[in-house]
Amino acid sequence: MSTPARPERASVRPSGRLPGRLSRRTVALYAVGSLGSGGYATLPGLVLTYFLTDNLGVSALVAGLIVTAAKIWDVVIDPVIGAASDRQLARTGSRRGFMVAGALSLPFFFAATFAVPPSWGPAAGAVCVLLAFLATATAFSLFQVPYIALPAELTSDYDERTRLLGWRVVVLTAAILLFGAGGPELRSAASDPVLGYLLMGAVAGIAIGLGMWVASRTADAPAEAPADHTAPPAGLRAQYAAGLRVLRRSQPFRALLGTYLLQALATGTMLATAQYVATWVLGSEDAVTLVFIALVGPALIATPAWAALARRVGKERAFAIASVLFLIAAASLTLAVWSPGAWIYASVAVAGVAYAGLQALPMAMLPDVISHDERASGGGRGQAGTFTGVWTAGETVGFALGASAVALMLAATGYVSTVAGASTAQPDAAVAGIALSFSVLPAALMAASLITLRRYRLRRSDIDVAPPA
Repeated sequence: MSTPARPERASVRPSGRLPGRLSRRTVALYAVGSLGSGGYATLPGLVLTYFLTDNLGVSALVAGLIVTAAKIWDVVIDPVIGAASDRQLARTGSRRGFMVAGALSLPFFFAATFAVPPSWGPAAGAVCVLLAFLATATAFSLFQVPYIALPAELTSDYDERTRLLGWRVVVLTAAILLFGAGGPELRSAASDPVLGYLLMGAVAGIAIGLGMWVASRTADAPAEAPADHTAPPAGLRAQYAAGLRVLRRSQPFRALLGTYLLQALATGTMLATAQYVATWVLGSEDAVTLVFIALVGPALIATPAWAALARRVGKERAFAIASVLFLIAAASLTLAVWSPGAWIYASVAVAGVAYAGLQALPMAMLPDVISHDERASGGGRGQAGTFTGVWTAGETVGFALGASAVALMLAATGYVSTVAGASTAQPDAAVAGIALSFSVLPAALMAASLITLRRYRLRRSDIDVAPPA
């Protein structure tokens, strides 16, 4: 008697769930990962440069170099981690090992980054912060690269990917609000700035690591496709070569990556400037909390609307609309050079509505690019990590250069660094430079991203095609 053929994993579905439809549990677990992503992206971008210049007395230029060096390290290791994650998937059927390693190690290194006291002096403080932040960046990449690879493997449905990434961005925007507003509040809760930064780093590090660990369980969720994964070759040269190959052969990937890199640079510039805007333009260090509420509050509400618009007009068109809206909002902030005031919060709120789309839509488009490449080039399944390693490196470059651009602007306009507890005044040129870094620079970068977005030509009809028999 013959044994019945074993059904493909793609046909196995819990009762009542349509093919391609992700379970609520999978969507929820994946979304929780943004607690880690949002915290890591927000707090260092918001306060690290300020911590160096206004707490440790490090010059603005050196502070910018420290942040840039850590991000360059990300660019070096992300493609390696991506290829290694693909090999782990081929060998074990899961990417979870790397994600757990990052979740367990990040809290310690994150806290250490903000544990350096001013009494050590600017030079020693700068070195210690650099080393701790390098270790933090490594731990986060161990999680983030395989985490971003998962949507391409969990479902092949065009709209389902938007649903998965839409809920991720809801949690992401909530995390940005939590860390962006709560982090400075924790810093202010202690009796002095040294203890405040240590408290902020320890609590935030634990929360980030917990979110990463919960999301790592998504890596064990049943994939829609059979496990016929192709492992990339081992060796550093081969891993970097694999990343270059996906860039060369996938025009949609180049267009989307270029767009996202420019937008990461734009939003990274605004993020790195926010604390300086609060202190020197709005006149209160604590005003950064209101800036973040103005940015993230509307984003929480707007994310479902962007997902609905994407279903109606397509992800790429909705992405372009969000980009134009952010450009207009950023450009309007130029008026703060001559007339600062509470009206700034309204423009930031409009940018927050657009920011929700800028986060959800390109991340939902990336799995489409990966699956399109599998069909168009025969590149083999299970190589999403190679794509996301390059993607994360590009995103990191954008955020790194954003912080560096702000540091260069501060240095060029004569910004005066200080240590914790000391008071100083800033020249008018430095205050104007802060306002321009928050407005004109991100607006120009967003305009440039619209040019690269025009070269993205994938549409729904290119993604929702019947699989080969």
